[in-house]
Amino acid sequence: MSAHEHGGSGAATKLGYGIIITVVVLAIEVAGGVLSNSLALLSDAGHVFTDGIALLLSWYAVRQAERPSSSLMTFGYHRVGVIIAIVNAVSIVVIAGVILYEAYRRFFEQPEVNGGMMLVVAVIGLAANVFVAAWLYREQGWSINIRSVFWHALGDALASVGVIVGAIIIMFTKLFWVDAVISVLISLIILFGAWSIFREGLRILLEAVPGDIKVSEVVNALKAIPEVRDVHDLHVWSISSNLNAMSSHVVIDDCSVSQAENIRRSIENTLREKFGIGHTTVQFECNQCAGKGLFCKLAADDNDQNRPGD
Repeated sequence: MSAHEHGGSGAATKLGYGIIITVVVLAIEVAGGVLSNSLALLSDAGHVFTDGIALLLSWYAVRQAERPSSSLMTFGYHRVGVIIAIVNAVSIVVIAGVILYEAYRRFFEQPEVNGGMMLVVAVIGLAANVFVAAWLYREQGWSINIRSVFWHALGDALASVGVIVGAIIIMFTKLFWVDAVISVLISLIILFGAWSIFREGLRILLEAVPGDIKVSEVVNALKAIPEVRDVHDLHVWSISSNLNAMSSHVVIDDCSVSQAENIRRSIENTLREKFGIGHTTVQFECNQCAGKGLFCKLAADDNDQNRPGD
């Protein structure tokens, strides 16, 4: 017995426009970074490049998630977005590593930087990134995939602020090492966002309990339903960041099918309203099975006749 609750919006359209804006900003920042000899600006351009890839992959993931379930993909394609979010997080780590290495080199060499040009390009980049981040703000609440892109854009906006501050300092003081310091700060900011996304994506792929749900509270809420006598063989996991699921054996008194249907609805409403669990599978029992623990151990069937190829 199950119930679905799916979230979604016009995220694909916003991502498409975001891709166009990102490509334009990338071209401007690469040209400006080369002409001004600014590592901070080129570092930001490198992150903008990963933004473009992230936007493109996320657009693809959103389109995939819209595909219906099938006999081969009974849960649909929701986890395509989770995998892409993890790829995005790893790409952020890689680009941050490159930036940190180049910044380390510049602490010793400190080449001259054109602060004026650096400032102009950084302001353009800031405006574009703030626009994209603000546009995706509402969408990032229901999808880890969109959240990974939002962090890309937000990280870029913060990086642009850093570049602007660095450019102003360089213009008035000629302290060119500030360029390298700003690059390091940019890297640390985007690494923080990458780790958060990677950790959440990994939890979903490992089918761990969602971070905002406590199993003990789920059990107590189910047992609080008058007709429920006990709960066991409980599993709570996420199909994607916006789609939580639960399956469980529920012990009730012997009753008619219509009465069991009312109990099922009570369980589903409780889980949806209190915990945001929109996909529920319940197996009713009148007598508890041999395994009396809350969590039943999963094991492969050792019966030879069930082994493929034998």
